[in-house]
Amino acid sequence: MTASAKGKWVIDPMHSEIQFKVKHLVIASVTGNFEKFEGSLDVSSDDFSEAKVDFAADVDSISTKVADRDAHLKSADFFDVANHPKMTFVSKKLRKTGDSEYKLTGDLTIRGTTREVELDVEFGGIMVDPWGNTKAGFELSGKINRKEYGLHWSAITEAGGVVVSDDVKILASVELAKV
Repeated sequence: MTASAKGKWVIDPMHSEIQFKVKHLVIASVTGNFEKFEGSLDVSSDDFSEAKVDFAADVDSISTKVADRDAHLKSADFFDVANHPKMTFVSKKLRKTGDSEYKLTGDLTIRGTTREVELDVEFGGIMVDPWGNTKAGFELSGKINRKEYGLHWSAITEAGGVVVSDDVKILASVELAKV
């Protein structure tokens, strides 16, 4: 690593994406994303270990590229945006597990329910962009059970199949700017 990670970092939303994938009819995945989000890291070490992570997504910005499905996801059947407009994550621990791998543990709050989750993190490196800004890149992944967060809507097909799976994959590609 050529530059120190110490300091304050913020998510660059123009170069980041927060996604989820959920099985539909147990045969294919539907991908969605949050278009409005913010987050920061406060780093006291040279290698991001033990960084403090804060993240929030505007749930009303959810997009699966299908307006009717997005409206259903925003309803009380799922995220209940009217009463719970934000999804948040606050870290408890970021620990280095390999050269560029970390485990991020923290509290994820969806629909007013907070649960501890662990995410896999891959560090992409630090670079200085053409305008002199120091940037860092990370890929995050994990899985949650949507019903543990109060997203209980469910339906069964005529043949007895599940319309939406309980497991949701979380995927994020994040570029941070040092401030």
